[in-house]
Amino acid sequence: MLNNIGLPGLLLIAVVVLVLFGRGKISSLMGEVGKGITSFKKGVSEGETEVTQVEDLDGADLPSHSDTGTHPKTDKLADKGAKKNKV
Repeated sequence: MLNNIGLPGLLLIAVVVLVLFGRGKISSLMGEVGKGITSFKKGVSEGETEVTQVEDLDGADLPSHSDTGTHPKTDKLADKGAKKNKV
């Protein structure tokens, strides 16, 4: 259905939209669309910057991971191991 619109059809649609909404409304709408695109691009670049900063850390100055205290069974196993080492 949309394959046969062509250039004259697009021009007709543009004229109808211009008549219905007016030049001022369309220009303000396009301004808002432009602001949205700019905001989206800024967000994407900030996200990429954040990802590269995290990748640059490579675990430097980060505490080592310990499973102790995360689950009741691991706490009991850790306590048993500590008691065996003390005896």
